[in-house]
Amino acid sequence: MFFNFLDELRAAGIPASLKEHLLLLEALDRDVIDRTPEQFYFLSRAVYVKDEGLLDRFDQVFAKVFKGLATSYGVETADIPLDWLKAVAENYLTPEEMEAIKSLGSWDDIMETLKQRLAEQEKRHQGGNKWIGTGGTSPYGNSGYNPEGVRIGGEGKQKRALKVWDQRDFKNLDNTKELGTRNIKIALRRLRRFAREGAADELDLDATIEGTARQGWLDIHMRPERHNAVKLLLFLDVGGSMDPFIKLCEELFSAATSEFKNLEFFYFHNCPYEGVWKDNRRRFSERTPMWDVLHKYGHDYKLVFVGDASMSPYEITHPGGSVEHFNEESGAVWLHRLTTTYPAAVWLNPVPEQQWGYSQSVRIIRELMTDRMYPLTLTGLDDAMRELTRKR
Repeated sequence: MFFNFLDELRAAGIPASLKEHLLLLEALDRDVIDRTPEQFYFLSRAVYVKDEGLLDRFDQVFAKVFKGLATSYGVETADIPLDWLKAVAENYLTPEEMEAIKSLGSWDDIMETLKQRLAEQEKRHQGGNKWIGTGGTSPYGNSGYNPEGVRIGGEGKQKRALKVWDQRDFKNLDNTKELGTRNIKIALRRLRRFAREGAADELDLDATIEGTARQGWLDIHMRPERHNAVKLLLFLDVGGSMDPFIKLCEELFSAATSEFKNLEFFYFHNCPYEGVWKDNRRRFSERTPMWDVLHKYGHDYKLVFVGDASMSPYEITHPGGSVEHFNEESGAVWLHRLTTTYPAAVWLNPVPEQQWGYSQSVRIIRELMTDRMYPLTLTGLDDAMRELTRKR
């Protein structure tokens, strides 16, 4: 079974090696966990999964390989008709009524009662306090209220569910959508130019073999480590309309940090002005003047803006247009200075490309960037890296 588990992990694209497999077996042999399915799940996940973007994929493989063990997590498999779980109306309770609703008790008590009611229930219920249904005070169902319960289907309203039991739909991968940090790394690798710089601390095996054969004795040759020599200047828009894209930007930032040794980053809000910052908690007290950025980092840096470009047009075109301070020069002036100093520049926009035409500010930014705005998707990121590679 364990070898089947390893094969399934590899087939799902999770890089599970034999070394990790032996580590799992050693941990089991030394009894580092209790002999329960739940503990085994967390142990194997810790051993095999090194990228949080693969957690969902691991869950699918684990459920497929260890079907029989999954029952210890909660309930046995049962089919609940979808129309039973469609909320007709939500039950709005007063604080006094909420206080009067008591919890069933411990996890084991709740799950055991759920098993019994799954076996006994024969029809749909709505607005009740016992059966699996919607809009009531039962511990089982959705769109109602209970201090502790199992949400089955629907959406969480009170955010108090002890467990969520829901059917998940999976779609084929789409290269027009962002798929996680690993895929971003692959796209960023197009922007690579390797060079050997620094101290000679890496063994040059080919030169060592050649020198030894020629000299007749061991002739060791060392060389500097090979690094990506591309220098990247990353400007990240934060706050306001960018909040829905936080996870996407975090993945991009994480991937860029691991792929580029020479990376400098700064935050801005809506449009770059005379100051940027590195810590959002100190964005007013510890700012870096934009002139310092322009003077410190050479023309060979690649410049990448990440932002939705969604703002009042005056924030771009007029002095004093910023929503947070009085900017003496317009955002357009600073954008022109940046793109002139760094000819290799692109703007990555997380907003779907088909929506760009509805925003006047997006059209202005796109024009200032001489049409070098790309959607923050795998395809868009690939096109942006091609553009940066063309500009030497």
